[in-house]
Amino acid sequence: MTKTYETLTSVLQSRWSCRAFLPTAVPAGDIVRIVSSARHVPSWCNAQPWQLEITSGDATDRLRAALQTEATVSAPAPDLPWPTGYSGVYRDRRRACGYQLYDAVGIEKTDREGSARQMMKNFAFFGAPHVAILHSPSELGPYGAMDSGGFVSTFTLIAQSLGIASIPQAAVAAYGPFLHGYLNIPKDRLILCAIAFGYADTTHPANGFRTARAEASDIIAWHE
Repeated sequence: MTKTYETLTSVLQSRWSCRAFLPTAVPAGDIVRIVSSARHVPSWCNAQPWQLEITSGDATDRLRAALQTEATVSAPAPDLPWPTGYSGVYRDRRRACGYQLYDAVGIEKTDREGSARQMMKNFAFFGAPHVAILHSPSELGPYGAMDSGGFVSTFTLIAQSLGIASIPQAAVAAYGPFLHGYLNIPKDRLILCAIAFGYADTTHPANGFRTARAEASDIIAWHE
Protein backbone atom coordinates (compact mmCIF):
# COMPACT_ATOMS: atom_id res chain seq x y z
CA MET A 1 0.00 0.00 0.00
CA THR A 2 2.86 2.39 0.78
CA LYS A 3 4.28 1.90 -2.70
CA THR A 4 0.89 2.62 -4.29
CA TYR A 5 0.57 5.81 -2.22
CA GLU A 6 4.04 6.94 -3.20
CA THR A 7 3.38 6.25 -6.89
CA LEU A 8 0.12 8.21 -6.88
CA THR A 9 1.66 11.07 -4.93
CA SER A 10 4.56 11.20 -7.37
CA VAL A 11 2.17 11.56 -10.32
CA LEU A 12 0.20 14.26 -8.49
CA GLN A 13 3.33 16.23 -7.69
CA SER A 14 4.73 15.92 -11.21
CA ARG A 15 1.55 17.11 -12.95
CA TRP A 16 1.57 20.73 -14.08
CA SER A 17 -0.35 22.97 -16.45
CA CYS A 18 1.42 22.96 -19.81
CA ARG A 19 1.27 26.23 -21.78
CA ALA A 20 3.39 25.29 -24.80
CA PHE A 21 3.06 22.04 -26.74
CA LEU A 22 4.90 20.27 -29.51
CA PRO A 23 2.83 19.57 -32.66
CA THR A 24 3.34 15.81 -32.34
CA ALA A 25 0.03 13.94 -32.17
CA VAL A 26 -0.79 11.56 -29.33
CA PRO A 27 -1.60 8.03 -30.56
CA ALA A 28 -5.34 7.38 -30.51
CA GLY A 29 -4.75 4.31 -28.38
CA ASP A 30 -3.18 6.40 -25.64
CA ILE A 31 -6.10 8.83 -25.69
CA VAL A 32 -8.47 5.90 -25.23
CA ARG A 33 -6.28 4.62 -22.38
CA ILE A 34 -6.57 7.96 -20.61
CA VAL A 35 -10.36 8.03 -20.88
CA SER A 36 -10.70 4.34 -20.03
CA SER A 37 -8.87 4.94 -16.74
CA ALA A 38 -10.43 8.32 -15.91
CA ARG A 39 -13.97 6.91 -16.25
CA HIS A 40 -13.52 5.08 -12.95
CA VAL A 41 -13.80 8.26 -10.86
CA PRO A 42 -16.80 8.47 -8.52
CA SER A 43 -19.97 10.37 -9.38
CA TRP A 44 -23.22 11.06 -7.56
CA CYS A 45 -25.60 8.08 -8.04
CA ASN A 46 -23.05 6.76 -10.55
CA ALA A 47 -24.49 9.20 -13.10
CA GLN A 48 -21.12 9.56 -14.90
CA PRO A 49 -22.28 12.85 -16.49
CA TRP A 50 -19.10 13.68 -18.42
CA GLN A 51 -18.90 13.58 -22.20
CA LEU A 52 -15.97 14.64 -24.39
CA GLU A 53 -15.55 16.12 -27.84
CA ILE A 54 -11.92 15.38 -28.78
CA THR A 55 -10.16 16.89 -31.79
CA SER A 56 -7.04 15.74 -33.60
CA GLY A 57 -5.04 16.90 -36.61
CA ASP A 58 -6.78 19.32 -38.94
CA ALA A 59 -9.89 19.34 -36.74
CA THR A 60 -7.86 20.89 -33.92
CA ASP A 61 -6.38 23.49 -36.25
CA ARG A 62 -9.80 24.43 -37.66
CA LEU A 63 -11.29 24.79 -34.17
CA ARG A 64 -8.25 26.75 -33.01
CA ALA A 65 -8.60 29.24 -35.84
CA ALA A 66 -12.36 29.58 -35.49
CA LEU A 67 -12.24 30.04 -31.72
CA GLN A 68 -9.53 32.70 -31.91
CA THR A 69 -11.69 34.63 -34.34
CA GLU A 70 -14.74 34.22 -32.11
CA ALA A 71 -12.81 35.48 -29.09
CA THR A 72 -11.96 38.71 -30.91
CA VAL A 73 -15.51 39.54 -32.01
CA SER A 74 -17.80 38.17 -29.28
CA ALA A 75 -18.25 38.73 -25.57
CA PRO A 76 -17.82 35.76 -23.20
CA ALA A 77 -21.03 33.81 -22.59
CA PRO A 78 -20.21 30.70 -20.52
CA ASP A 79 -22.86 28.05 -19.85
CA LEU A 80 -21.74 27.79 -16.23
CA PRO A 81 -21.54 31.15 -14.40
CA TRP A 82 -18.03 32.31 -13.69
CA PRO A 83 -16.86 33.16 -10.15
CA THR A 84 -18.26 36.46 -8.90
CA GLY A 85 -14.84 37.36 -7.55
CA TYR A 86 -11.58 36.25 -5.99
CA SER A 87 -10.84 37.56 -2.50
CA GLY A 88 -8.32 36.92 0.23
CA VAL A 89 -6.06 33.93 -0.25
CA TYR A 90 -7.83 32.98 -3.50
CA ARG A 91 -6.95 36.35 -5.00
CA ASP A 92 -3.37 35.99 -3.78
CA ARG A 93 -2.96 32.54 -5.34
CA ARG A 94 -4.50 33.68 -8.62
CA ARG A 95 -2.19 36.69 -8.82
CA ALA A 96 0.87 34.64 -7.91
CA CYS A 97 0.15 32.21 -10.74
CA GLY A 98 -0.34 35.03 -13.23
CA TYR A 99 2.84 36.84 -12.15
CA GLN A 100 4.85 33.62 -12.40
CA LEU A 101 3.64 33.09 -15.96
CA TYR A 102 4.33 36.67 -17.02
CA ASP A 103 7.78 36.60 -15.44
CA ALA A 104 8.56 33.34 -17.22
CA VAL A 105 7.66 34.68 -20.67
CA GLY A 106 9.08 38.16 -20.12
CA ILE A 107 5.88 40.20 -19.83
CA GLU A 108 6.04 43.23 -17.54
CA LYS A 109 3.16 43.69 -15.09
CA THR A 110 2.23 46.98 -16.79
CA ASP A 111 2.34 45.49 -20.32
CA ARG A 112 -1.39 45.18 -21.07
CA GLU A 113 -0.84 44.32 -24.72
CA GLY A 114 1.59 41.57 -23.80
CA SER A 115 -0.75 40.06 -21.23
CA ALA A 116 -3.60 40.23 -23.76
CA ARG A 117 -1.51 38.35 -26.32
CA GLN A 118 -0.69 35.71 -23.74
CA MET A 119 -4.38 35.41 -22.84
CA MET A 120 -5.28 34.82 -26.49
CA LYS A 121 -3.03 31.75 -26.50
CA ASN A 122 -5.76 30.06 -24.47
CA PHE A 123 -7.92 30.04 -27.59
CA ALA A 124 -5.10 28.52 -29.63
CA PHE A 125 -4.88 25.74 -27.00
CA PHE A 126 -1.25 26.76 -26.47
CA GLY A 127 -0.38 24.95 -29.68
CA ALA A 128 -1.64 21.56 -28.47
CA PRO A 129 -2.42 18.96 -31.14
CA HIS A 130 -5.56 17.88 -29.28
CA VAL A 131 -8.31 19.47 -27.24
CA ALA A 132 -11.12 17.82 -25.33
CA ILE A 133 -14.28 19.85 -24.74
CA LEU A 134 -16.06 18.50 -21.67
CA HIS A 135 -19.80 18.86 -21.07
CA SER A 136 -22.46 17.45 -18.75
CA PRO A 137 -26.28 17.47 -18.59
CA SER A 138 -27.71 20.83 -17.59
CA GLU A 139 -30.38 19.09 -15.49
CA LEU A 140 -27.65 17.87 -13.13
CA GLY A 141 -26.50 21.44 -12.54
CA PRO A 142 -23.56 22.05 -10.20
CA TYR A 143 -23.44 18.43 -9.09
CA GLY A 144 -22.87 17.24 -12.64
CA ALA A 145 -20.17 19.89 -12.90
CA MET A 146 -18.61 18.76 -9.61
CA ASP A 147 -18.52 15.13 -10.76
CA SER A 148 -17.01 16.22 -14.07
CA GLY A 149 -14.31 18.14 -12.20
CA GLY A 150 -13.16 14.86 -10.72
CA PHE A 151 -13.02 13.42 -14.22
CA VAL A 152 -10.93 16.37 -15.46
CA SER A 153 -8.40 15.97 -12.65
CA THR A 154 -8.10 12.25 -13.23
CA PHE A 155 -7.76 12.73 -17.00
CA THR A 156 -4.77 15.02 -16.44
CA LEU A 157 -3.17 12.61 -13.96
CA ILE A 158 -3.51 9.57 -16.19
CA ALA A 159 -2.12 11.62 -19.07
CA GLN A 160 0.84 12.66 -16.90
CA SER A 161 1.53 9.04 -16.01
CA LEU A 162 1.85 8.33 -19.77
CA GLY A 163 4.18 11.26 -20.38
CA ILE A 164 1.41 13.38 -21.94
CA ALA A 165 1.11 17.00 -20.81
CA SER A 166 -2.19 18.81 -20.38
CA ILE A 167 -3.93 21.94 -19.15
CA PRO A 168 -7.59 22.32 -18.13
CA GLN A 169 -8.96 25.54 -19.63
CA ALA A 170 -11.96 27.43 -18.29
CA ALA A 171 -11.29 30.27 -20.76
CA VAL A 172 -12.34 28.15 -23.73
CA ALA A 173 -15.73 27.46 -22.13
CA ALA A 174 -16.36 31.22 -22.10
CA TYR A 175 -17.63 30.87 -25.66
CA GLY A 176 -20.38 28.37 -24.99
CA PRO A 177 -22.80 29.39 -27.76
CA PHE A 178 -20.05 29.14 -30.36
CA LEU A 179 -18.91 25.71 -29.15
CA HIS A 180 -22.47 24.38 -29.05
CA GLY A 181 -22.91 25.31 -32.69
CA TYR A 182 -19.47 24.42 -33.98
CA LEU A 183 -19.33 20.97 -32.35
CA ASN A 184 -23.07 20.27 -32.47
CA ILE A 185 -23.31 19.93 -28.69
CA PRO A 186 -26.99 19.81 -27.61
CA LYS A 187 -28.36 22.83 -25.77
CA ASP A 188 -29.30 20.65 -22.79
CA ARG A 189 -25.60 20.11 -22.05
CA LEU A 190 -23.39 22.49 -20.05
CA ILE A 191 -19.99 23.11 -21.59
CA LEU A 192 -17.70 23.13 -18.56
CA CYS A 193 -14.12 23.40 -19.77
CA ALA A 194 -11.54 22.27 -22.27
CA ILE A 195 -8.46 20.12 -21.75
CA ALA A 196 -5.63 20.84 -24.17
CA PHE A 197 -3.16 17.97 -24.29
CA GLY A 198 -0.15 16.63 -26.13
CA TYR A 199 3.60 16.51 -25.59
CA ALA A 200 5.20 19.42 -23.77
CA ASP A 201 7.68 21.78 -25.35
CA THR A 202 10.06 21.60 -22.41
CA THR A 203 12.29 24.33 -23.84
CA HIS A 204 9.53 26.98 -23.84
CA PRO A 205 9.79 29.50 -20.97
CA ALA A 206 6.03 29.25 -20.27
CA ASN A 207 6.69 25.74 -19.02
CA GLY A 208 9.52 26.78 -16.74
CA PHE A 209 7.62 27.51 -13.53
CA ARG A 210 5.51 25.58 -11.04
CA THR A 211 2.79 26.92 -8.76
CA ALA A 212 2.77 26.43 -4.99
CA ARG A 213 0.22 24.41 -3.02
CA ALA A 214 -1.33 25.08 0.37
CA GLU A 215 -0.25 22.81 3.20
CA ALA A 216 -2.59 20.21 4.68
CA SER A 217 -2.77 22.36 7.82
CA ASP A 218 -4.19 25.20 5.72
CA ILE A 219 -6.95 22.96 4.41
CA ILE A 220 -8.11 20.84 7.38
CA ALA A 221 -10.33 22.03 10.22
CA TRP A 222 -10.27 19.22 12.82
CA HIS A 223 -13.32 18.39 14.95
CA GLU A 224 -12.76 15.94 17.83
